[in-house]
Amino acid sequence: MIDLFRGAVAAAVAVTAVAAMAGTALAAYPEPGLVRGDIGVHDPTMIRTADGTYYTYSTHNGLEARSSTNRIDFAGAGAALPNGASWARAYSGDARELWAPDVSYQGGRYLMYHSASSFGSNNSAIGLAISDTGRPGSWRDRGRVITSSSRNDYNAIDPQLTVDAEGRWWLAFGSWWTGIKMIRIDPATGNRHSDRTVRSLASRTRTDLGIEAPHIVRHGDFYYLFTSWDLCCRGSASTYRIMVGRSRSITGPYTDRGGRALTGGGGTEVLATHGSRVIGPGGQSVLRDGDQDLLVYHYYDRADGGRHKLGVNHLGFDSAGWPYVW
Repeated sequence: MIDLFRGAVAAAVAVTAVAAMAGTALAAYPEPGLVRGDIGVHDPTMIRTADGTYYTYSTHNGLEARSSTNRIDFAGAGAALPNGASWARAYSGDARELWAPDVSYQGGRYLMYHSASSFGSNNSAIGLAISDTGRPGSWRDRGRVITSSSRNDYNAIDPQLTVDAEGRWWLAFGSWWTGIKMIRIDPATGNRHSDRTVRSLASRTRTDLGIEAPHIVRHGDFYYLFTSWDLCCRGSASTYRIMVGRSRSITGPYTDRGGRALTGGGGTEVLATHGSRVIGPGGQSVLRDGDQDLLVYHYYDRADGGRHKLGVNHLGFDSAGWPYVW
């Protein structure tokens, strides 16, 4: 049951891999894998806890939670922070209006970085919550990690924690403005490191072009930086797409398949609007589930009035080490 959706997408694997290895744009990406039930999410992150239960956490309402025992059938499961976080009011006007969570398991506990802001503003903050179990309602708010304001050229939203090969902790974040940034995190506290450097990882060539939702994974000799480009949250008019670049160092420089720097507008497309249903896939994260990688994202379903939905696909790497979905 857990891999029931493999059959629905396996036929696309060969075509996808060949096109990816050739460096060509894909005219038709595979459909999302089979998920059903309560799947109306934005900016999902997914974990699998010790008892085998899958949880997705997503934007809004205290970080909405959904659970599944088989990674296919999802049901509402409350929220990570049902009462929100009091510090968020200064950024979103509502303690429960929290965005874009990122959950990972580090040192025997779950860490959830998340953000508060409002559309079009960089009066924003990234916060941290901690849980021993990863279950909804078990999270404890630990306050803000980094903030931004109109005095900054970056936006403190869309956080994601990565631990590098040397055991150092890094938080990637950012949206629009001058693009994707990175800071060091103190493993002892989960808060900002004494190294206060704000590093630049990726940007667009014009400030009116969107780039956000960074997610970094390590595969082989490279770190891969996934981002969402263009416009989210417009239903059937959304233009989100998932892009990637890679680097041998977690701090960059990241380049795309053609060798163009991500700080100079480079990026290789991984997933975009396609077929009769899928519009604007983005807000992505990657889950390592056993021996497989899953790309977890949201999209808008043209066949269902443009409703936002959970998308899950397998993520593979071709012979040149570039990711593709299947």
